[in-house]
Amino acid sequence: MKVRGQIVDVLNRRIFPGCINISGNIIDNITEEKSAQEQYILPGLIDAHIHIESSMVTPGSFALAAVSRGTTAVISDPHEIANVLGMKGIRFMISDASRVPLKFFFGAPSCVPATSFESSGATINSHDILELLSMPEIKYLAEMMNYPGVIFDDREVAKKLTIAKQFYKPVDGHAPGLSGESLRKYISAGITTDHECTTLEEAKEKISLGMKVLIREGSASGNLDNLKDLYRTNPDMVMLCSDDLHPEMLVNQHINKLVARLISEGFDIFDVVKSCTFNPAIHYNLATGSLQPGFPADLIITDDYKKMDILETWIDGKKIYEKGRVLFDYKCEVHLNNFNSSEINAWNVKVSSAGGKLRVIEAFDGDLRTRETVVHINKQGHIEADIKTDILKIIVKDRYGDLPPAIGFIRGFGLKSGAFASSVAHDSHNIICIGTNDNDIIGAVNEIVRMKGGLSVVSNGKTDSLPLPVAGIMSDKTVEFVASEYQNLSEKVKSMGCKMSAPFMTLSFMALLVIPELKLSDKGLFDGNNFCFVPLFID
Repeated sequence: MKVRGQIVDVLNRRIFPGCINISGNIIDNITEEKSAQEQYILPGLIDAHIHIESSMVTPGSFALAAVSRGTTAVISDPHEIANVLGMKGIRFMISDASRVPLKFFFGAPSCVPATSFESSGATINSHDILELLSMPEIKYLAEMMNYPGVIFDDREVAKKLTIAKQFYKPVDGHAPGLSGESLRKYISAGITTDHECTTLEEAKEKISLGMKVLIREGSASGNLDNLKDLYRTNPDMVMLCSDDLHPEMLVNQHINKLVARLISEGFDIFDVVKSCTFNPAIHYNLATGSLQPGFPADLIITDDYKKMDILETWIDGKKIYEKGRVLFDYKCEVHLNNFNSSEINAWNVKVSSAGGKLRVIEAFDGDLRTRETVVHINKQGHIEADIKTDILKIIVKDRYGDLPPAIGFIRGFGLKSGAFASSVAHDSHNIICIGTNDNDIIGAVNEIVRMKGGLSVVSNGKTDSLPLPVAGIMSDKTVEFVASEYQNLSEKVKSMGCKMSAPFMTLSFMALLVIPELKLSDKGLFDGNNFCFVPLFID
């Protein structure tokens, strides 16, 4: 098999007309020619850190969409399904991924549950980590979110890190805002990457201590603009990743458009392409990511690298995408779930007060972090949402042990009517809901219970929803279908006054306790700075 075009040789930093000769699944040799048609051949693109579950589809459905964007491999942390189903969920992801040509390199989730301050569907302990890291499909210990556990020498955390060292497998980090001596200790434990940097100063400090920075640009958070100057100062220490990529974004773009954006802005093509091909392949010890003899023939073809619209995608020497057509089939055949919640009633969502100061979560568009705001409550008795001041009610309902819901208040969503809910709530994926009145909150939550997982919107007595039958966080449908339904629901929420550009995405992170400042778990209001519960009312 021969593939001809302008070859983008990342390692030797040149573009030349040539022919890639493929024998089986391997690049046999590359020959230089006098001329070639004006199409560019690049190594297949690698997403250096992604949770496939956040696309709300299975690995196979994800692959059907991603190959059209030039993605040939993903470094995937199955953390989300592990929180729901534990080892069974991880095995499902590996099995489902094996049915498609896209290369999934999975990590062993290091923090399941993410914290002890929320109800989760499973636990991954050090014995499980030993089993996982001994598997050839598991390439690394996934993001160590429990940075306090690292810094304060938690015994179970230390065991997991030691096991990774024994298998010579890298350890991913998760250390938003960590600095100084705490950061030094975190890195000295053997943690080698971080995808939570939001400022250039933070990224450069981590790089100076030997940590590689994964620049995140996904649906949940975008840090590329803040961090892209690293391509001028530290190009060998950066990679590109999505972290969380919702379906409506995946149908339009993946890493390919980040590459196009950077090159069009004048960043060096070789540094940019290397950051999403060779750099992750070397860091995670993967046999891919390079157009060199002896490597798997994972390559893509585009007619303009400043636009990166993909004409062809090849994996292991086989063309699996060509000009709008995916050349392989997939259908989800296995459904797993862990959903034990019963419906709620009016008494479950009542909040009583004798007046005083109320803690309120303040949320911001496009930002995973929140802020604590304190408001004065003069009213005694039951407290309701206050649309005029944009203080809405938020609840999180345990879906595993069926505990009563935790209740808080939140500002920043701007909702003027109705309620919306989801069982996609990082990291434990309990039911989360924001609403303007108790009746609609009850309706939205109970629709999630009825479906045993999904998204719902209730407004003016009408309920719209999207079922997510696989673990309550993924659909068995195509990305295109899920994206369309997801966008319809999002637009419905926006029509109810919501100011967030991605309402469900922002909602899903309001229960993510490891991202400061103030969040809500199914067990109560949580201070992410001090890692402790705090009361709703301040004396």
